[in-house]
Amino acid sequence: MTTERIEDYLEVIQLIVDKKGYARGKDVAQLLGISPASVTEMFQKLSKNGYINYEKYSGVTLTERGKKIAVKTQRTHDTLERFLKILGLDEDIAREDACRIEHVLNPETIERLKKFVEFVQHLEETPIWLNRFKHYYETGEYLKCDKLE
Repeated sequence: MTTERIEDYLEVIQLIVDKKGYARGKDVAQLLGISPASVTEMFQKLSKNGYINYEKYSGVTLTERGKKIAVKTQRTHDTLERFLKILGLDEDIAREDACRIEHVLNPETIERLKKFVEFVQHLEETPIWLNRFKHYYETGEYLKCDKLE
């Protein structure tokens, strides 16, 4: 079982690898807001546990095991961020909260949220109930529902 910290590292490494083909310690340190020494220590741990391919003084890549966790974590993050945006949250808040929540939800909850997000985003028009919810969170006023809607 992975920890939140390991998932964060793997997710960040994957983001960098997607852009550059490999991740360097200083890139990971910058994105996570930590010291390069902390990253080096974690790289050693991740390598020992089979999550990354690591050689001192060169870039790292993910093993299949590490990539699987990184992709799963990123998909969960994306689902949560999209869900929070549907609720009307600011993009920065949605991203920050998704980072916190992605590690603690039950996989069944994530799957249900994923289906909800897909459903809402697949609709051609914004549903009436979502517009009413937006009105409610902006004003605190309930809109009367017409039976024909």
